[in-house]
Amino acid sequence: MTLNHDPALDAGSGLPEETLRELRAIGARYPQARSALLPMLHLVQSVEGRVTSRGIEACADILGISAAEVSGVATFYTMYKRRPVGDYHVGVCTNTLCAVMGGDEIFERLKDHLDVGNDETTDDGKVTLEHLECNAACDYAPVMMVNWEFMDNMTPQSATQLVDDLRAGTEVRSTRGARICTWREAERVLAGFPDDRADEGPAAGPASLVGLGIARERGWKAPEGRTAGTTSGTPGATAAAEQADTSRAESETKVEQSPTDTVGGKGDETSTGEGKKR
Repeated sequence: MTLNHDPALDAGSGLPEETLRELRAIGARYPQARSALLPMLHLVQSVEGRVTSRGIEACADILGISAAEVSGVATFYTMYKRRPVGDYHVGVCTNTLCAVMGGDEIFERLKDHLDVGNDETTDDGKVTLEHLECNAACDYAPVMMVNWEFMDNMTPQSATQLVDDLRAGTEVRSTRGARICTWREAERVLAGFPDDRADEGPAAGPASLVGLGIARERGWKAPEGRTAGTTSGTPGATAAAEQADTSRAESETKVEQSPTDTVGGKGDETSTGEGKKR
């Protein structure tokens, strides 16, 4: 599809020409170009370190919408930042379960250790600290994220070691195996430009699969679903259920043991071991 684009605005946008080409390429992926706004904003952050005014104007020009519409989206979702982010965005879950399991203590310890407040960056530009509402990983509480990679079963001690390693340039891996890249590199991936590391680390760990294990032991199965024009138990419904079982089984074979997911793992030094609405 043809996107709205005024070449005269490119020179005044301030963004590199390569970035503008990639922004237009993202827009061209969608039947409705404005659907591309979310990944486009991630690309802006990968280049600018935040959502800047010139990034907003460039997105608006390419998509043929107003800057106010772009700004409204950029200020609605917490993954889009209007202040510069450090090399590593460290998010500490302080929602109910993580909080009572130690998340509040971890967050307070990191604020003191880094000498920053919420949503602030250390003087060396390495770490931005933020409390997050929920990382959707309650089975590994208390949980942190570094550039959207999980750090499970954290303690105040392992959290401080983690940020020290990040600031020192030591290679750090998520407790699920993935190597921690910089925030800008992660933002580029979220914009839809793969870094060929999607298979680093398991998709889930044993704690996430406890329910599945219990169901298998007790022979529990989900009821057969109904599809259009069929009733439960008919060949169509049975085939759909079998297909779902096959897909699930294929997914489960990819699950591996998390390197730090052991009994008592909360005392391990985990640092050496993908958006939410407001």
